[in-house]
Amino acid sequence: MGTEEVTARSADIVVIGAGLAAASAIETLRDEGYAGPLTLVGKEPELPYERPQLSKEFLAGAKEFKLCHDDAWYAEKDVTVLTETTATAIDLANGTVALSTGDELPFGRLLLATGATPKTPPIPGIENAMTLRTVDDARRLKDAVRPGTRVATIGGGWIGLEVAASVTALGGQAVVIEAAKQPLLGVLGPVLGKYVADLHTSHGVEMHTETTVEAIEPGAVRTSAGVIPADIVLVAVGAAPATELAAAAGLEVGDGIVVDARLRTSDPRVFAAGDVALAKHTVLGPLRVEHWDNAIKQGRLAAGSMLGKDGVYDWQPYFFTDQFEFSMEYVGHSSPEDEALLRGDTEGNEFIAYWQRGATVTAGMNVGIWDVNDKLRELVGTDAAPDQLTANP
Repeated sequence: MGTEEVTARSADIVVIGAGLAAASAIETLRDEGYAGPLTLVGKEPELPYERPQLSKEFLAGAKEFKLCHDDAWYAEKDVTVLTETTATAIDLANGTVALSTGDELPFGRLLLATGATPKTPPIPGIENAMTLRTVDDARRLKDAVRPGTRVATIGGGWIGLEVAASVTALGGQAVVIEAAKQPLLGVLGPVLGKYVADLHTSHGVEMHTETTVEAIEPGAVRTSAGVIPADIVLVAVGAAPATELAAAAGLEVGDGIVVDARLRTSDPRVFAAGDVALAKHTVLGPLRVEHWDNAIKQGRLAAGSMLGKDGVYDWQPYFFTDQFEFSMEYVGHSSPEDEALLRGDTEGNEFIAYWQRGATVTAGMNVGIWDVNDKLRELVGTDAAPDQLTANP
């Protein structure tokens, strides 16, 4: 192998996984001056897109589906895009990626942004249920909902509740089946969990809490509370990081691909970002986050790290949701045992919630009050007396 070939191959960057983290990384690589060969490999027929729209405005019929960038943008940036293509194996010794097409891609640096896949619990009849991960999933669900269509969502987390709100907007009858006492109990706690549950029921959502699913049958879900009629069943009980490719290559994995604060894997040429990355947060320790903001920022950080630039995983987790008049932003990382403090008008859907562990603010959430999230970020991780935590931080 000649010197010229070694140099060419060491310049190649391959990105596996065509989601938001991948798009963010590619943007950053080109913006930061990387001019070498750049290839994007994605399973879906679509170019990268943002997933929050699948359970929110696109599913609800409020907006058209939107890509991060169109074909012309990738052509202008000189990015080779391989859609409907699966990376089947990584050969670390030879620095190649095997593809479902039978081809091999050489790489000098590799970014794994393979995302996560919906969990499907071992429920009898699970094959009769849908999941929501891709735009094709969202299109099928959207096309199937007619006025009065009963859509039962198994799981009262963010996706399940957003789908319930979107189904209601389409004229369907939304049903939420949740095993816990309240939806989002582990994230928001009992007071705010009840607030969200009451909001949904006030809009006609049929809420079944402390209810476990026993079987999914044609036209119904059999549960611990009896048989619940359902025309469509959607399973939304979380997602598992897509680590199989990394594990088979011999990279370190756990609840995600294990990476350091610069998103480097156990092989210094390979990086991971987005939903699949179990990254070492500089304050919070190992953390895997499945949110829009994190995908963007980790894509940027991974790109910078591949180019030898400074930067570490040090930002607080952030996410947002829109469900009926409940529109909020959340920053931080609270635990169920943290104390929740509410400031403002909960009945008018304009308030701020704080979570504290002792005197330390672990998270903040602004509901219907805007342009305060940066201030909440400044509070998270600091100590504060309860009377210092107000509706106007």
